[in-house]
Amino acid sequence: MKNEKLTMKELPSADRPYERAFAYGSSALSDTELIAVLLKTGSGSDNALTLAARLLKRFEGRRPLSDLFFAEAEELTRVKGIGKVKAITLKCAGELAFRISKETAAGNLCLESSDSIAAYFMESMRHLPYEQIRAAFFDTKSHLLKDVVISTGTVNASIISPREVFLAALKYRAVFVVLLHNHPSGDPKPSPEDLIFTNQIKKAGEILQIPLLDHIIIGDNRFVSLRKQGVL
Repeated sequence: MKNEKLTMKELPSADRPYERAFAYGSSALSDTELIAVLLKTGSGSDNALTLAARLLKRFEGRRPLSDLFFAEAEELTRVKGIGKVKAITLKCAGELAFRISKETAAGNLCLESSDSIAAYFMESMRHLPYEQIRAAFFDTKSHLLKDVVISTGTVNASIISPREVFLAALKYRAVFVVLLHNHPSGDPKPSPEDLIFTNQIKKAGEILQIPLLDHIIIGDNRFVSLRKQGVL
C-alpha cells in the first residue's frame, strides 16, 4: 500500500484522513480512511491506514462493514495490531450507527405498517449469527410499549411456548403483539416451523384477547410479513 510505512504525521497533507475530512467532509473519505480515523494510531511499523485496510480484508465478503462493526470484540483483537481499546472503539462506533438507525426508524414506527416495524428492528436483528425471536408489545394507541427477546435459537413450535410471549404481554399490559425473528441465512422465506409457531401464537392471542397482528421475518435488508402473506 502506498505510504504504508509512514506514520500519519509523515504522510503528505493530502493523504491524511483528518485533513481530508476537514477540507472536504467525512463523506469524501474511503471506508479505509474512516476506519483509520477511528483507530487513530497504527501498530508497530504499520500506520492507521494500513491497519484499517488489514481489518477490512479480514472481513471482506458480502457485507464487510457490517460484519466488521458487528463482530465481537474478541474476534477483532485477533487481527494483528488491534488491542482491546481499538476493538472497543470500533464496537462503540457500530453501536452508535445502530442507535442512529433505530432513532430514525422510530419516527416512522406505525403498528399498521409492516415496513415501518421491520425497519425499526432491521439493524439490530439482521446481523445476528443465530436466530432470535422478539415480541413487540403495543398499547391501545398503537404505541410501542416494549420489545423483549423471547428466545434465542431455532424457531421450533415444540420448544417455544405461547406462554412466554403472553406472560410478557400481560406484564407490559399490551393490547397488540407483533412477533419478529431473523434468518441468519439472509433469506426471510418462512419455514413450516415458522408457520406452525405463528398459528400457535395466533390462537393463544385470540383466547387472551391480545391479538397477534403480524409475524415479521427479518432477512438481510429484506423481510417477510406473514400478515401481508395472508397467514394472519
